[in-house]
Amino acid sequence: MDYVKKLRLRKIEEEIRFRKTNNKLELYNTGNIVHKKQMEFHESKKKNRWVFGGNRSGKTECGAVEVVWLARGIHPHKKNKKRTVGWVVSVSREVQRDVAQTKILHYLNKRWIREIVMHDGKKDFPEAGIIDYILIETKKGGVSKIGFKSLDQGREKFQGTSLDYVWFDEEPTEEVYRECKMRVLDKNGYIFGTMTPLKGLTFVYDEVYLNKNNSSEMWHIFMEWGDNPFLPKEAVEELTATLATDELESRRYGKFRASTGLVYTEFEETVHVIEPFSISPEWHDILSIDPGLNNPLACLFFAIDFDDNVYVIGEHYEAKKDIGYHVEKIFALAKSLGWSKFDRQNRLESFIDSAANQRTLASQKSVSELFGEQGILTNSRVNKDVFSGINIVKRYLDKRKIFIFKNCTNLIRELKSYFWGEGETPKKKDDHALDALRYYLATRPENSAPEKKNQIQKHKARLMKNLRKGG
Repeated sequence: MDYVKKLRLRKIEEEIRFRKTNNKLELYNTGNIVHKKQMEFHESKKKNRWVFGGNRSGKTECGAVEVVWLARGIHPHKKNKKRTVGWVVSVSREVQRDVAQTKILHYLNKRWIREIVMHDGKKDFPEAGIIDYILIETKKGGVSKIGFKSLDQGREKFQGTSLDYVWFDEEPTEEVYRECKMRVLDKNGYIFGTMTPLKGLTFVYDEVYLNKNNSSEMWHIFMEWGDNPFLPKEAVEELTATLATDELESRRYGKFRASTGLVYTEFEETVHVIEPFSISPEWHDILSIDPGLNNPLACLFFAIDFDDNVYVIGEHYEAKKDIGYHVEKIFALAKSLGWSKFDRQNRLESFIDSAANQRTLASQKSVSELFGEQGILTNSRVNKDVFSGINIVKRYLDKRKIFIFKNCTNLIRELKSYFWGEGETPKKKDDHALDALRYYLATRPENSAPEKKNQIQKHKARLMKNLRKGG
């Protein structure tokens, strides 16, 4: 083979590799397996379209692809323009970065991108920052603009621009929704949304789901885990098992529920909070830590009985203190509890947020390293998925498999005041002890009760059951 042929072959191979790594859009619903409801969404000609879907149902995926198709001018089911201007609206800038922005970058061929302007971060690594807008070369020779907005900017930031489309990734506020409808009016553009309805019977329920105004341009579809052919059946069954009954309707099926607000509705203080008692050393398990400096550091002590019931028997919770102070307090608490789980070097073991492994400019050592040097070994391989973790906690509460000593006052307070915020996540406020609880329950293997039970231990177990029953 002569040199010219080899060069051509190499260029062809490079092009194939490039397309495989950069043309994810070509693979979207084009194989033997197709997400039918995603395609129903794309095929609808209505101007106002909504997907009400559970987590991991594929709703965000189709919203991102719709944006890229419109921006690139290659939508297979719409009349394409030489140039479009649209907005992607998220709950917050952080959610934008982690969800909608990530999905759009996944489907954007890098060759199409003319310019990326950052709100925060570096444009040569946009995945780690927050994008203001992206300029994209269209198939017809124009340049489209995808702008990114967040609800926490307020209604005033949504004024003045004529748009071809607006994508709401999660439920918008009514005032922002109304403002965005005005933005697409003169171009006869599209409004579309992908959301999990967690806020109850809001204006979206009335205007979109019920279509109270009888708009001929209103369209919606429900999308659940079973509709997603790329989600294994085993995963569907596992996710379903983690959900309390009242959560299934919205988080799996995307259905509206009237009762929203408090996250841990299963928590009953009269059931789950108990008087402290002397715990058998065989029940001692491990600590769990949610680190904080200006925010409180929360450390919980956990025990497990022979029936695999979990007990929170101790709590350290304090802010604006250094690692040495926290270590001293945690060891003092371990001593007061008669804690038995030390290694041969008299060190405690704990789960900890993986963020504790990060080193900052202010310190050449991570929080985990600092704890380790002072006698607390940390395991940062914890399950940090908020959605699954919350539902594992809810399952323990619902099945009455967790009990909290009355003197763990901060954990009890947080359980009683933990509310859903914007989007699919709770409000990030007063959740430090809850994070430590979630790390532990979501990471520990279930059915890990002590293996042996002698007569004394059996007697203690019977006494404990009687105590929980009020006997």
